[in-house]
Amino acid sequence: MTESIHDVVIVGGGSAGSALANRLSADPATDVLVLEAGRPDYKWDVFIHMPAALPFPIGSRFYDWNYESEPEPRMHGRRVFHGRGKVLGGSSSINGMIFQRGNAMDFDLWARDFGLESWDYAHCLPYFKRMETCLAGEDRWRGGDGPLKVERGEADNPLFGAFLDAAAQAGYPLTDDVNGYQQEGFSRFDRNVYRGRRLSAARAYLHPVMDRPNLQVRTRAMAARIVWDGNRARGVDYIHRGRMKRVLADEVILAGGAVNTPQLLQVSGIGDADEVRALGVEPVQHLPGVGENLQDHLEVYVQYSSKQPVSLAPNLAWWRRPWVGAQWLFGRTGPGATNHFEAGGFVRTNDEVTHPNCMFHFLPLAIRYDGTSPTEGHGYQVHIGPMFSDVRGTVKARSRDPRDKPALRFNYLSTERDRREWVECVRAARDILGQPAMEPFNAGEISPGPGVDSDEEILDWVANDGETAYHPSCTARMGRDEMAVVDPDSMRVHGTEGLRVVDASVMPRITNANIYAPTMMIAEKAADLIRGDTPLPPDDAPVHRHGAG
Repeated sequence: MTESIHDVVIVGGGSAGSALANRLSADPATDVLVLEAGRPDYKWDVFIHMPAALPFPIGSRFYDWNYESEPEPRMHGRRVFHGRGKVLGGSSSINGMIFQRGNAMDFDLWARDFGLESWDYAHCLPYFKRMETCLAGEDRWRGGDGPLKVERGEADNPLFGAFLDAAAQAGYPLTDDVNGYQQEGFSRFDRNVYRGRRLSAARAYLHPVMDRPNLQVRTRAMAARIVWDGNRARGVDYIHRGRMKRVLADEVILAGGAVNTPQLLQVSGIGDADEVRALGVEPVQHLPGVGENLQDHLEVYVQYSSKQPVSLAPNLAWWRRPWVGAQWLFGRTGPGATNHFEAGGFVRTNDEVTHPNCMFHFLPLAIRYDGTSPTEGHGYQVHIGPMFSDVRGTVKARSRDPRDKPALRFNYLSTERDRREWVECVRAARDILGQPAMEPFNAGEISPGPGVDSDEEILDWVANDGETAYHPSCTARMGRDEMAVVDPDSMRVHGTEGLRVVDASVMPRITNANIYAPTMMIAEKAADLIRGDTPLPPDDAPVHRHGAG
């Protein structure tokens, strides 16, 4: 049954897995195998590589795991759709390409937990810089020679300018770079687009080194269970073309993300011992924190009609799509060459929070992720939602068969603080969009609409309309307490040998922005820890802190 033997097997060719494969295989003496359950990210696949085509792979069974939550009690019993990438590059091959590190104080909060002192902002910043080439310019906060090319959105549509002016009129600061010295405020946004193409983790990290003789990548290879010798991981059984196969390795690294990683741990005997036995699996290590602490960002769209015909709506017409496609295919230009989320910002909605707790993504178009539009004319919208929700959910395997999707319980809107901050976020969005700078365009609110005004009406609208922002995290968190799963100094799973986890599941708390960038930072730092390299020294670059000096 054993097919091959390797030094390292990485389970998951997504965001973290791609970065790990690059860094670990840089040593020609280290033989690395990547197992990816999804399909290849074919070079010719326009749905992946055209930035504006992002609504097509999300929800498609060819590219997306198409998860959904259990019925959410505070969301009127709705099952909330939750897409995750089922393709090389993982969710970085189907996401919105928005590049946000999170606030410096996010990582300082991580470091307050016992054992995580080396995960503060000063220790994480060098890895953020190492992984990127900031095309807007290298400085004390931004890198200049990393694999990830990060470009600044042009935001040249007049709606973007009006939105930024409106934010200033509402009393919020403008900032030069939300990933630099000052996150708080509004600015043009960074994105993972380079020369008009999506730059996924696979395209940035994996494909440039595919010719290394010590690196192999197998797609359509779904990990079924970890192979054990006592409490030491010895390899992985995986399903490929309907057959069970086995690979052995000195090190097994799980990089399947905050949904797949805890599921694979549970069906392999790692988790709450009683829950593992209920699956018909013999426990290997009792770690009750596996699958707990699930965190995510819920979001809604506040949408307006536009008086002026300046939105991107005409590009949605079927008769224009061949022209949009041709512009992109032959010149990597035009509406197809951008993700359109080119500006936004971060605000504090109350005086109790130390740093921004609400994020805004502005879009010069009124549309949903599935491509449907609430209006036949022109419009615009902001995506908003609380960033520090204190609700916690779970990921639980339903059976020992890895093909059975796990049960996801997010518990959206289940705490008083979360509900209060939702109301604050919606009111802040309306305040900005109602400023004089938007008046030349403001033809009235489409959603939620003027009939939704009281706190109760706003929360009912959120319960009906809220969607995931696709940021699941924290389900196998780093730490040293009884609910921690991963050792923060080695990324090893507590109580085991030869098994590590490196992906968004190890975050102790979700960051206040999109999680792709911090996930890649974790992978960069983890590569040094796994190789035994001396970690990069902390960087003392100053950052804006509200109320400081």
